[in-house]
Amino acid sequence: MTALRDAGSPDPTAALAQEWAAAIGDTSYVTVGDAQLAQLLQDLVDGLRDAVRAEPPDTATAERAGAALVGAHFTGVDALQRSIAMLATELDRESLTRTATWAVIGAFAAGYTRALREVTLDEQESIRRADLIARTRTEQALRASDARFRAVFSGAAVAIGIGDVQGALLDVNPALSEMLGYSAEELRGRSVLSLVHPDDVADVAAEVYRALAEGGREHVRVEKRFVRRDGEAIWGLLTVSMVPGEDGSPGYVVAVGEDVTDLHRLQTTLRYQAMHDPLTGLPNRVMFSERIEQAFADSPEDARLGLLFIDLDGFKIVNDTLGHDIGDRLLMAVAERLDRGVNRSGHLVARLGGDEFVVLVEQSGGQDEMTALAEKLLVELAAPCHIAEHVLSVSVSIGVVECPVADTDRSKLMRHADATLYWAKADGRNRWALYDPARGEAETVRHLVSASMPGGLARGEFHLEYQPITDLADTRMSGLEALVRWRHPRYGAMRPDDFIGIAEDTGLIIPLGRWVLEEACREAQSWAELTSDPPFISVNVAARQAEDPRFVDEVRTVLAQTGLPPERLQLELTESALMGPAPIETLHELVALGCRIAIDDFGTGYSNLAYLRSLPVHSLKLASLFVAGLQPPGVDDVDAEIVAALVSLARTLRLTVTAEGVETDVQVKRLRELGCHLGQGYLFGTPMPPAEVRKLLLH
Repeated sequence: MTALRDAGSPDPTAALAQEWAAAIGDTSYVTVGDAQLAQLLQDLVDGLRDAVRAEPPDTATAERAGAALVGAHFTGVDALQRSIAMLATELDRESLTRTATWAVIGAFAAGYTRALREVTLDEQESIRRADLIARTRTEQALRASDARFRAVFSGAAVAIGIGDVQGALLDVNPALSEMLGYSAEELRGRSVLSLVHPDDVADVAAEVYRALAEGGREHVRVEKRFVRRDGEAIWGLLTVSMVPGEDGSPGYVVAVGEDVTDLHRLQTTLRYQAMHDPLTGLPNRVMFSERIEQAFADSPEDARLGLLFIDLDGFKIVNDTLGHDIGDRLLMAVAERLDRGVNRSGHLVARLGGDEFVVLVEQSGGQDEMTALAEKLLVELAAPCHIAEHVLSVSVSIGVVECPVADTDRSKLMRHADATLYWAKADGRNRWALYDPARGEAETVRHLVSASMPGGLARGEFHLEYQPITDLADTRMSGLEALVRWRHPRYGAMRPDDFIGIAEDTGLIIPLGRWVLEEACREAQSWAELTSDPPFISVNVAARQAEDPRFVDEVRTVLAQTGLPPERLQLELTESALMGPAPIETLHELVALGCRIAIDDFGTGYSNLAYLRSLPVHSLKLASLFVAGLQPPGVDDVDAEIVAALVSLARTLRLTVTAEGVETDVQVKRLRELGCHLGQGYLFGTPMPPAEVRKLLLH
């Protein structure tokens, strides 16, 4: 509701308060004037509007508003019903969600109910005190008191019954007769328990008569079902008190009550709406949370629990292309099929939100039962859905978790289900995946490594080692490749294979790669102080770095800050990283700076020769798997022929060739014979810290 209105327009809050007053004015007798009542209701409207707009909804204010209505002497059920009918529509306009509206309406009804109970108890207490006082007066006073009591008893709006300690009714007032549909004569002498619903008889006997007669309690309040003369079941809210006799022993029982059937139905409706998804009618996240908590609380120690976490594949495309209306109807169809697929087994099928559903299997029979149910649901959902003029194919991914209740908790179960659903999608979708503790542990380690990487950079946990690149003609060290290492505080020394893939998947390769470039260039520039012919430095560049539009500027900045000549910087990219227009433009800009470009692990990726011819590349680095197979001449020369072909291709393109993974003198000899220029491997040196590199350069 906007805060700005024309000066002459009526105040909508005041108007709503007047409508509310008119709606409930004839439901009860009140002593306040019209102006005072209008002001009270206007204040309540303001408070309820603020409550429904609050995040979360302010249920305490709503409860006080319900109590205030009773405080104004509106104690009839019609007053509550009409109030809710009027307020629900108005508050729905003000609230952000339908759930917020019903939360505030429910709290309003609860506050009204509690206040009405207190009023009922006060009336009962007044009757009891009047009766006790009457016992001490003279006979004339007793007759007068009895007349007043009879007037209150007969004219009370609430139902009142007086009975003996055995539960037989001695007297009833007209309100109780009307409530139960019997005449006073029919009720006198009748057992109260004969009027109670059969399912509640034992509870009433235990909670009321036994508690009063044997438990020494002065009064008991219960809400139970009763049966009218016409057979209709109603809900009654009773306050039952034991009045002692002259000798202090139990004398008789006074019950004061009211028919709260309509209020109970309203509360039932509100609870249903709070526990169910309005679109599909399935239980929602709230009910799922209650059921899973109950399962952990009530299951025996040897019980097992199963969970299917279900997500539609590509549902966003349906919403984006066909609209949310078609998407909603598809969700309804999927919900119906899931419910049918579970086939009345008693398992809970719930919609958590969006296109996510769960099936909770309490007292699971094992993993085979769960995977069989997952297969059944995949088949159930596979048939196309006909919605309007569209025929939609449906597939889902399902994460399956099954384990002993004693080995898990709700939080762990949901984490495992979420991870397993992710596995199903990563493995190709339209399938189920069963939780694997070993894979789960690996995913946990992966997450922890990813989460600790930014802090590791800040704390200086990363360092570089350098592996020589040797000229095969004279065994002179021509360059060194920078290799990053991580001294992880939890997992110890980590090699690139342990964390580079994680860094690439999460985008952390960008800051990590920037640090490697800066550190390597700074160290390489220091070598110029040790020798007149310092080696070049080779730095690996990931695909995401090459695609970053800021990468060329970062290289330019690092070269300027460290003073390293660009011709002494070689940047290595894999074949797959070079595919695409963005990396090619980047390569041309890097070459324009004066940097060298090398293709790493050549021969293992996508080798499009026509594409290779157009790349501004200076060097090819042959993958170590080709070098490993080199044998003396005449012994299985297949790998030698492959290397010869690759070297010939490189020479044709005027590229330098570096062989990786060189470990034997035989390999060196064959590589020289085949025309390879440079070699890198353990034969020439293992990765070493900067201090070892400086020693080599000094000698």
